[in-house]
Amino acid sequence: MRFAELESSDVAIWGWGRESRAALAALRRRFPEKLLTIYCKHDEAERARAQTDAKVRVIADAPDTDALVAHDIVIKSPGISAYKPEIVEAQRRGTRFTSGTALWFSENPDARVIAVTGTKGKSTTTAMIAHCGRALGVRTALAGNIGMPLLELDGQHAELWAIELSSFQTGDAGTVEVGVVVSLEEEHLDWHGTRERYIADKLKLADVSRTLLVDARSPLLMQHTNAHPHRVTFGDASGWHVEHGAICQGAECVLESNGLPLQGAHNAYNACAALAALELFGLDARAAASALRTFKPLPHRLQRLGIHHGIEWIDDSIATTPAASLAALRSIGDRAATLILGGFDRGLDWDGFARELAAHPPHAVIAQGANAARILEALSRAGVRACIERVDDLQNAVVQAAAITLPGGVVLLSPGAPSFDRFRDYAERGRTFAALAGFDAAALGEIEGLGIT
Repeated sequence: MRFAELESSDVAIWGWGRESRAALAALRRRFPEKLLTIYCKHDEAERARAQTDAKVRVIADAPDTDALVAHDIVIKSPGISAYKPEIVEAQRRGTRFTSGTALWFSENPDARVIAVTGTKGKSTTTAMIAHCGRALGVRTALAGNIGMPLLELDGQHAELWAIELSSFQTGDAGTVEVGVVVSLEEEHLDWHGTRERYIADKLKLADVSRTLLVDARSPLLMQHTNAHPHRVTFGDASGWHVEHGAICQGAECVLESNGLPLQGAHNAYNACAALAALELFGLDARAAASALRTFKPLPHRLQRLGIHHGIEWIDDSIATTPAASLAALRSIGDRAATLILGGFDRGLDWDGFARELAAHPPHAVIAQGANAARILEALSRAGVRACIERVDDLQNAVVQAAAITLPGGVVLLSPGAPSFDRFRDYAERGRTFAALAGFDAAALGEIEGLGIT
């Protein structure tokens, strides 16, 4: 669907996040006099009215089926599940749904795109692709789910578009030159409904990718992408992989991974994915590899805050799955760690996580948030031998962590769950953690390099 189809249609925007605001701005550039409707949350309505014009009707409530079918087209925020019953019924009755991501792809069919998705690692990989592309002198855009909606770059040109797509957005993408799936684990069951549907939605990127790049170490990815006619792998000995502490291409070691400003083996594999994608795009990945030494890690991703009273504090608030928390815990090696877990309860299975902790227990685990009980039950079933505590909230978790962590040890916030039970997003949770631990939250920074340079 292109913007031209919206000109004579009754159009509504559902949501008032950054992507919805970018969609409204793009509509206004094309159709300044068009009547529009916005559906948003009650606490967003006043701000939405202040930021719109008299030709926009703001409704402080979620639309039901009858409200949706009153519109020809609804531009939906990605966070709103496409499987909501009112959406399914409205579609059956003729309402069409689109998104800012879908509109951008329709308007830019000739853009050269590397699109990245994955349960974890997609933001870092996308940012690495952009960083290395720019190091090679390529005019590069960094956008998408990473923090800048594509429509904020409406009408602009880049030679390389490094775009992160969430599982909510993969079905909205147009054709991409290289599609990258860096990992595949269970996540977002509240949005997708089932594990099978999550996998199918995530891998919709494969359907629009001329070349598909996947991690050879993932049996699930290998199984579900086997039929793609142009599938390439990383993580195995024949391609970009990690061996003997180095990032290698085939038999040749290209870059020492311990010289990278990133913690954890998983980030070395993210670097492999980025370099392999650039190579498939037609760029000199070996020449770009050295630029990874100057890559600035994204905030709230194993971000070392500093040391207070002999304890190091690490913010990994971005970790929203149990698998991501395990990877974070492994990255700090044998140091005595207090792991802070918990947040919004999406109904994920914590038993596999708990079995891993039983085999390699940290010094302590503190569970907080809406899914604390689910986590503790899994730890109990697995017989995890560690100091295990439950507290009411993040503030009490920080106080307890300071009290029980051994001198020279680490306090690691890696929740394994989203933040929506208490915080607006993972970044607010990370800043709150930093402030509670006695650090300057403002110094954590934002994601650098968004946009086109």
